[in-house]
Amino acid sequence: MLSKIVVLFLVFIGVLAMFGKLHWIGGKRLSKAKCDCGRYRIGKGPCACGRGKS
Repeated sequence: MLSKIVVLFLVFIGVLAMFGKLHWIGGKRLSKAKCDCGRYRIGKGPCACGRGKS
């Protein structure tokens, strides 16, 4: 019984990981929010590094 619960939990985590890898769920928006240095920008201001997109 315990092994069934563990297996179902691992399958559930695997399915969540597959959905997390999909890029059609906000992928374009997240890629636009990245600076040239690789950090994510929050808001519309310039990046903290000072060399990225403004």
